[in-house]
Amino acid sequence: MPLVARDTPLTEITLRRYEKPFEVSGRELYKKLCLSIGLLQPGDSRDVIVDVLQVLHHASSKKQLLACDEVQQLVIKNRDSLGLPQLGIAPSNIRRQIRRLKDLFIVESVINKYRITEFEQLSVLYHERIEQFLIANILERVREYFSKLN
Repeated sequence: MPLVARDTPLTEITLRRYEKPFEVSGRELYKKLCLSIGLLQPGDSRDVIVDVLQVLHHASSKKQLLACDEVQQLVIKNRDSLGLPQLGIAPSNIRRQIRRLKDLFIVESVINKYRITEFEQLSVLYHERIEQFLIANILERVREYFSKLN
């Protein structure tokens, strides 16, 4: 059987446009953000990434670093207070969700604990890390493919 090469992207991001966030707040606002940047798929029932981001963002406002088990406990508490099912709260999945946030430069680790990158505002991280760095690099590479076809 011939070897089939897999085209694995070096980087990828999904962007979606939703309505303006006029009347959205709390967890729903974090959920729309996760949907908008591809961390969550529409209709996903396992949306623990929303809680992970919310917990880390809340801790960041207090300049707190959180260990993975602390993130997990706060996620459980958050989901419980909202009456949400405890889906996706296994330590391995919490680590996976943190990794996804790290891949988008939203979260960083410092001495085995996690925080929003440099305790920065999320809007600044989006502009500097995602928009200007990640998306700009992806667009440049796509341009190179189009140029190569000329």
